[in-house]
Amino acid sequence: MLEQRISPADTSRQTNAANISNYRIRPQDVLQITNIQNSKNIVDLNAGIVSAPVTAAATQSGEFYTVEEDGTVALTGLGRIPVAGLTRVAARTYIEDLYHKGPLKNPLLELKIMSLKVTILGEIRTQGNILLTKDKTTLIEIIGQAGGLTEKADEKTIKIIHADQQYPKTDIINLSSIKSINDPRTILQNNDIIVIAQNKRAVRADRLQDFTTMAQPALLIFNTALILFTLIHR
Repeated sequence: MLEQRISPADTSRQTNAANISNYRIRPQDVLQITNIQNSKNIVDLNAGIVSAPVTAAATQSGEFYTVEEDGTVALTGLGRIPVAGLTRVAARTYIEDLYHKGPLKNPLLELKIMSLKVTILGEIRTQGNILLTKDKTTLIEIIGQAGGLTEKADEKTIKIIHADQQYPKTDIINLSSIKSINDPRTILQNNDIIVIAQNKRAVRADRLQDFTTMAQPALLIFNTALILFTLIHR
């Protein structure tokens, strides 16, 4: 796997690659769609369509739709419409236009792609997968969502592995530098893997602990033999 420290000349290329707003919807993606203009879910706004009652929780969270293998998504009042290949904003605008021409008056939709995620591992309070629910989510935001770094973390060499690219590569981020706040490489992509290693002090402490653990049986045997030798030669 290739590790790179991106030069300023590569900044514009990396910004475009890292921007989740450029992500194209794929089959099996899960979309969350809410009609915020009417503070109701889409399925509740169709005259003549029988739907389940809208609860307060459902109103806030919206409805979830899975993109089929053929690239379409089934929406009440519209049927199956193609969304694969569209960005989040393009899909939202497309669906708004279709509803405006049909069952809804002045729809104002919010669309999120709920199947985008990153994985964070190592010296972090909570390891695992974290959803990317908004555009331009940064490394610092994800670390905050995961509870922050541990006291053993090496904030100077945090690795972001871009595993979803055709040629995976790794960016190394120094969060101890104030420049990292505006570093475009910290904007995360779908399926990125964040690895936070131990700092040098923690590594030394662990090695010392391992050595002590391994040496204890030998020291016990040596001390026992020494005691026996002393008793025999009194």
